[in-house]
Order: sequence, then structure tokens, then C-alpha cells
Amino acid sequence: MDENKQRGQWGSTFGFLMASIGSAIGLGNLWGFPYKMGSTGGFAFLVVYLILVVLVGRLLMMGEFALGRKTGLGVGAYAKLGQKYKVIGWMAAFCPFLILGFYSVLAGMTLRYCVGFLVQIFGMDGFAGQGSGFFGYLLYDTKSMVLFLALAMLVTMVIVMGGVQGGIEKFGKVAMPALGVILIGIVIFVAFQPGAIEGYKFMFKPDFSQFTDPKSFFNVLKVASGQMFFSLSLAMGINITFGSYLAKDKDIQKNALIVPFSDTLFALFAGMMILPACAAFGVDYGAGPGLLFASMQNVFLDGMGGMVGNVIGFLFYFLVFIAAITSSIALLEVLASGVVDKQIAKGKNPNRKMVSILFAVAIFIFALPTAMDALGSGGAAVPAPFELLGLEIGGEGYAMWNDCWLDLYDMITEGVLMPLGALFMSLLLGWKFPNLVKDECEASGHKFRGEAYTKFAFRFLIPIVMAIVLYTQIQAFFL
Repeated sequence: MDENKQRGQWGSTFGFLMASIGSAIGLGNLWGFPYKMGSTGGFAFLVVYLILVVLVGRLLMMGEFALGRKTGLGVGAYAKLGQKYKVIGWMAAFCPFLILGFYSVLAGMTLRYCVGFLVQIFGMDGFAGQGSGFFGYLLYDTKSMVLFLALAMLVTMVIVMGGVQGGIEKFGKVAMPALGVILIGIVIFVAFQPGAIEGYKFMFKPDFSQFTDPKSFFNVLKVASGQMFFSLSLAMGINITFGSYLAKDKDIQKNALIVPFSDTLFALFAGMMILPACAAFGVDYGAGPGLLFASMQNVFLDGMGGMVGNVIGFLFYFLVFIAAITSSIALLEVLASGVVDKQIAKGKNPNRKMVSILFAVAIFIFALPTAMDALGSGGAAVPAPFELLGLEIGGEGYAMWNDCWLDLYDMITEGVLMPLGALFMSLLLGWKFPNLVKDECEASGHKFRGEAYTKFAFRFLIPIVMAIVLYTQIQAFFL
């Protein structure tokens, strides 16, 4: 049997782009981008983030697309280059598993808020009598947290079971345009709210005060780089896997420009939706991760109020849930495709559905501590890491990584594996296989542009930036 038929392949460039953009556009944009921008001074974060995307992010994405298509494999691509590089593939495979250990919980929470506002539209109480205090209540509502975690994983699993064209591509073609329409609609609505202009000033008014202090600058660099990794799905096997399904006649360079551009545009729109809403309804820009839940719920329930608040609230959380699912299916696909590739290599007929089910169940179990530790609030059904270690909040030995299970999983992925994986990949493409990206890009019949800069970036610029990022991430989590 033809290997492409066994593995699957994108049916169209549009389908590939929708899936790739969908993997990039997720909670990292709608949840991470606004609150990280809000907590790091607004404009300063935006400038650093854009520079990182242009100089580093798009090249890493292009390298991953090329590596996937060249080898015809997902995370197994590194082993095909040489068995001694196999460990990089294992790092790339471990990232999606760990990320889904908290990402699926957050996706479930957005679904719970979506259902809550839907119920409110029909005149019933969708938030257990807690009103704007529902976020704190939900964290300790173990049954709801586990139930909606299960529902989020179920939706993800069913789509991945459908395969590349029948599941992921088909979903992306519908979900991404719908996502854009809902987002633009809410952005326009928020723009006309009194006081929203202050949110735009916070985002776009030039302010370089964060750059005057080295400590503040490195904090912005750390936050912006972490956002870039999550937002562009870098160093977690997604782009390599999606690239492996890409036909030889497709232009990798063009696609590696379209995806980051679309993702960044979406992130800006997310900021233009949330931060002006915060300004209009008196919510703190730097409210932290709770900005997506507690703060935005306040905007819809207390700020807007009535039927309008309930409808906009439902549309907002439906938008966030769909964005979360587009990324979740990409993460699960990395794991499923890795096993499918191994089965094909052994001459077996791959059972994608069973592989998807087994990984979904394993991730559900692995994510239970995140769903049951109340995000480190203490005294929950499952102790947070700092409680297991016998530490006090803010006391000796207490650090960001042991704050909650989410932060522990995040530390391993965003703090270590992702910048380390990007560092290793750039060194491989810069020194060991310096013509791989060029040859693969030109295999489609398109001229390779910017060869000198690309080689310089993979050999020197990206490794240096990744080393700095790795240092700042580790410092943030442990010191």
C-alpha cells in the first residue's frame, strides 16, 4: 500500500494552512498574549515579540516544515537524520504530552464558561449562583473540572481519529474562518465601548521604559519568547508533523510566512478584543491567567450585563474553545502520527483510531492533577507540588515551578524542552545539514530566498537567542 495513503496527506494548500494556523492560534493567543502583554508593559512586549517572530520564529517554522517533508516523518524525522539525534525527537514528542496535561484542562474550562453563558441566554443561572465569583468556585468544583476536561479530550480525540484530511483538515476549513468572523465581530463591538481607546493606547503607544532596566528587559524577553514558542507551535513536533503531510510541489517559504503572519495578526486582534474591554470596564490589564476567566466574565456579566452580555460572553468563550481545540488536535496528532509512522515502518497496517484513543485516555489521566489542584490555590482534592514538598507559599524553596501542576508541566516544556529543542535543531540545520532547508524548499520548483541570512541565523543568531531564552526561562522558574 502507498505510504502516503497510509499516513495521509493534505488535500489542499488551504487545508494545510488552516490546520497550521489553527495549531498556532489557540489559548496562547486568546489567553496568553493579552495577559502577558498586560503584565509586561504593553508596547514593549509587542515590539520584542514581533522582532522574535520575524528574525527567529518564521525561520524555525520553515526549518521544521522542511525537516518534516524531507524525511516524510513527524517526530521520527530526527532519528532518520541519524540515530544519535533521536533524543531531539523524543524531546519534541514529550512536549505535546506534557502540554496537553494542562492545555486540555484550560480547554475544558473555556467550554464550561461557554455552556454557562449559553444557559444564561435562556434565563437560567449558568454559574452555580456564584456570579462573577465563579472562577474561584470552579477551581474547587472537582466534578465539573474533570467532566469538562473529559469532554475537551473527547472532541480532540474524535477529530484526530478522522485522520489528516477526514478529521484535522476538514475541521480546520470550517473552524478557522468561523473563528475569524466571531473574533472580528467582538473586536468591533468592544471598539465602540466608552473608554476602550485607553486599551489601544496601552497596546500601541510607544513606550520603551521597560528597556531602560536590564532586569525588566530580560523579563520582557523571557515572556515574549515563551509566547512565541507556544503561539507558533515551535519545537513541539507540530510543524514537523504537518510538514511531513505536505506535498512536494507546495512552497514551504511562502507557507512559513503566511502562518506566522496570520497567527500574529490573530494575536493582535485578541489583544484588541480583551485589553480595550478591560479599559472600558475597569479590569486590570495584568490580571494574570485569570484574565481569560474571572476578569472577562466580569466584563460580560457586570460590565455589559443583560442579554447582550450573555450573548457576547457565549460567543467569546465559544471562540476561545474552538481556538483551544484547533491546537489540541495538532498536539495529539504529533503523538498519534509518531506511532502510526512506526507501525508503517514495521510493515503493519496502522490503527489510527486505537492509537488516538489510547493517547487520549493517557493524557486525560495525566491531566487529572492539573484539573484537581485548584491551580495551586491550596487545600484542593489533589495537593499542588509545593504542598507535596511541604513548602509554604512565598516561603523558602517556593518557586514558580512548584506553584501548581500547570506551572510544573509548563516549566518542563516552555522553560526547558522547547528552547533546548529549537537550539539543537538550529545547530543541526546550520552546521550538520546546512543545505537541507534550501534543497527542500527548491524541491517544489520555487527559488530559495535569503540563503545567506538563513544560514547565518541557523548557525549563529538562533542558537545565541535560544541560549539566552533558555537562561531567562530557567531563571524565571527557579529563582
